[in-house]
Amino acid sequence: MSASTPENPACARLSEGDQADGGSMTNGASAYSSVRVISLDVDVLDLETAANEVIKLSKEGNGGYASFINAHSTIEAHLHKSHAIAVRGSTLVLPDGAPVVWMQKLLGERSAGRVRANDLMIRLCEIAAERGIPVGFYGSSPAVIDAIRNRAARELPGLKIHYAYSPPYRPLGTEEHEQVLAEILASGPQLLFVGLGCPKQERWMHENRGSLDTFMLGVGVSLDYYAGEVAEAPPGFRSLGLEWFYRLLHEPGRLWRRYLLLNPYFIFLSLLQLLGLERKPNSWRRSG
Repeated sequence: MSASTPENPACARLSEGDQADGGSMTNGASAYSSVRVISLDVDVLDLETAANEVIKLSKEGNGGYASFINAHSTIEAHLHKSHAIAVRGSTLVLPDGAPVVWMQKLLGERSAGRVRANDLMIRLCEIAAERGIPVGFYGSSPAVIDAIRNRAARELPGLKIHYAYSPPYRPLGTEEHEQVLAEILASGPQLLFVGLGCPKQERWMHENRGSLDTFMLGVGVSLDYYAGEVAEAPPGFRSLGLEWFYRLLHEPGRLWRRYLLLNPYFIFLSLLQLLGLERKPNSWRRSG
């Protein structure tokens, strides 16, 4: 049994208070052990097991979604109740960031390892191409969507892309939103990769989980990585958990607050948890 706190109690994805605020245990109950990292219960899975589980869930046609957790997402959940509820409603909560995995290990789960969003997306596309599973992409920009189609046609000619759309950056109107959902349903992707960025994509998946029968994965910047629009950190940076530093060097104006303010806060809260001094997991400084 994995550690959800230093005392290793079993943990549920959603509390009663969360359910009262719109959470649901339907997609939130995990069959895997998990470790609580600050305010989130993060599953312990390796890449191949996660890929097989996603394929199995997608075949059931009951919807659901996977969230990928790093330091940024963890702090968003700690500060914003709405984000915490969205993540806790996930079918799978996967450890994307190295610091999250380090915390899992420090809390007793020695087998913990990373399941990076980009790695899982590519692996799932490979499986989908082999098995004829239709996929979809939602998010990023029109240029990225075109580049994804072009790369997939070259490298994964068997991949069936049934849906691909980049929404405008402004909030969608009610009719526009309903049209998007109708088009996704009509096109029939079994897997939908959602790249709206954290925390927007988690909230979008949570809000639409009852309207779609496709399995969704909030992969964020992975769409841009795959399209070649954003440079991915070299393996050396990734192995040291320094992807954030590489991204900060390339996009300082957009990412300085996320990494220079939120990363130290993640370290501070992690230390409090390791020392047994943290707040109750379901306490937030403010609601989202």
